Amino acid sequence: MCATYIRCGAERHLGRESMGVLKHAQLHACREELLARYAGAVQTVYLDPPFNTGKRFDMKVRIGEKGYRTGAPTMSLPAYDDRWESREAYLSMMRDTLLLARDLMKKEGTIFVHIDCRMHAHIRLLMDEIFGESNFLNEIIWSYQSGGRARTYFPRKHDVILFYAKSRSYYFSLKSVPIARGEARSNHMKRSVDEDGRVYRSIISGGKEYRYYDDEPVYPGDVWDDVSHLQQKDPQRTGYDTQKPVKLLERIISCSTQEGDLVCDLFCGSGTTAVAAAKLGRRFLCVDQSPLAIAVSGKRLSQTGGGKPMDVCYDVEAECGEDDCFVEAEVFPAITSYTVHLAGFDCVAAREAGVKGLDAVDQWSAGFVQGDMYRSCVESVRTAGTPALAQTMEMPVCAGEPCIMIVDIWGNRRFYLPKRRY
Repeated sequence: MCATYIRCGAERHLGRESMGVLKHAQLHACREELLARYAGAVQTVYLDPPFNTGKRFDMKVRIGEKGYRTGAPTMSLPAYDDRWESREAYLSMMRDTLLLARDLMKKEGTIFVHIDCRMHAHIRLLMDEIFGESNFLNEIIWSYQSGGRARTYFPRKHDVILFYAKSRSYYFSLKSVPIARGEARSNHMKRSVDEDGRVYRSIISGGKEYRYYDDEPVYPGDVWDDVSHLQQKDPQRTGYDTQKPVKLLERIISCSTQEGDLVCDLFCGSGTTAVAAAKLGRRFLCVDQSPLAIAVSGKRLSQTGGGKPMDVCYDVEAECGEDDCFVEAEVFPAITSYTVHLAGFDCVAAREAGVKGLDAVDQWSAGFVQGDMYRSCVESVRTAGTPALAQTMEMPVCAGEPCIMIVDIWGNRRFYLPKRRY
């Protein structure tokens, strides 16, 4: 029943139109490839880069079916390293990233860079240089209440999102991001109810009454205090440090793109940009150097109605080979379908961590390999709603060699040809 390890360069869902790309790669290594495919094609870029905090950030990972029970222990795995040799090294990385983002953007494109007080001033100057001072649009303040309490200075309760255009012919639609008037400040206006029962606020100026109805939308300014930071028990939480709320990205994407446009995130992280884009009917291009980031992003997309059809591109030189892993899997062919059975899994990391069998598997799928392309047909993903992993799945007979894909709890993605049983 031992399966045969193979390499695949990309993954697609069979028979579905792609909504976007998740790419596992170092930015400096894939720069030319990205420019060859997407130069001048991206409508909006959102970047949530490292903040030069000098820290290493982790992701809390659940282990097996039992890991989804209340109070079950989790494993902390490295998410990304925000430690730099110097400020100059950090700013050099950001300069290269911003230059790449500019070259990927359409003439009508815009960019949002999410940063905090540490590097805000430096990034603002970099963006003035790369995009031009005249293309600066907003310094958005995202204000929130969560976080620690300082005793030697005022608590830091906001991030900054720098908003720039590539040219003066940029696309922007404020009317695409209305908020309920009841959420906005009423400025002490008089509250009344009209003859139809509608609530309104009024003010008299110059002898004339101005009415503002509560059921009519208003639009956000450059201080966003109506989008909450993710709380500890928020159902959106993936365990990935510094994860941002979907509502924040939905606002950014809605005001700067139209349906079908391409949205780009070069620091993909937990995949919030991809999820928000898919929900809004936009295409996405998301890149990250961490296999764990790509794994959690793909997992979230599999649970997002609009995001399931996607391309996933991987670094074919990733160090996941047959010598470090043992997989038991078999396929039972029939006239119109295959039955695929995953019986066992083991790898070096699992043995070192004391994780046994399929508890080390977070997701798996079955499909066909055509050249170096894997086409997924059916999948099983551990979630809070379905923590148990299906061990047997049915898939239709299609062109290509039957293949399975396994994502372990470390985010490593491996492809195998299961043993055939006739």
